[in-house]
Amino acid sequence: MKKLKTGIFSGSFNPIHIGHLALANYLCEFGEVDEVWFVVSPHNPLKKPADLWPDELRLRLVQLAIGDYPYFHASDFEFHLPRPSYTIHTLDCLKKAYPDREFHLIIGSDNWQRFGCWRESERIIAENQLLVYPRPGYPVNKDLLPTNVRIVKSPTFEISSTFIRYALAEGKDVRYFLHPAVYKRIIQQTGSIDSSHSCHT
Repeated sequence: MKKLKTGIFSGSFNPIHIGHLALANYLCEFGEVDEVWFVVSPHNPLKKPADLWPDELRLRLVQLAIGDYPYFHASDFEFHLPRPSYTIHTLDCLKKAYPDREFHLIIGSDNWQRFGCWRESERIIAENQLLVYPRPGYPVNKDLLPTNVRIVKSPTFEISSTFIRYALAEGKDVRYFLHPAVYKRIIQQTGSIDSSHSCHT
């Protein structure tokens, strides 16, 4: 039986924005993967935990953003793993839990350029498929990529969650950077989100 090609889009999604959604939409509709799982990270080792909005809020925003699109899935898989969240551990556990799927790790070209800093980066490459999407200012020479690593020709989006948090903290109306349901929930939650969480990378 052919395994489902499942893209693992792991991140803080602090918050999820239209750039995340458009990229994942492209990967599904243009044949790169069958599905994309948005794996919400409770603690990225490269980020300070205090900078993150609450786990359950970020997960709920992802759920609202993906709506009823059949090829997207919001996952709290890393919520149940030791923290901080290391990609190699997540991938190992996913493959054990879902042997009927072929997982493809989705990362930006900016992360690919510093991939050597990731825990057990060589084993990630050796044992998994990687899809690298372009980020402005971070070119990748496809001729130098390992066999399991592939560049995808997706559109590029100059949007960041950091920018959105700063804008919201300054009272800016950035509704068109976010899925409408996400923007509505954030505005509803504004009084309960500590402003100190809104102004850091």
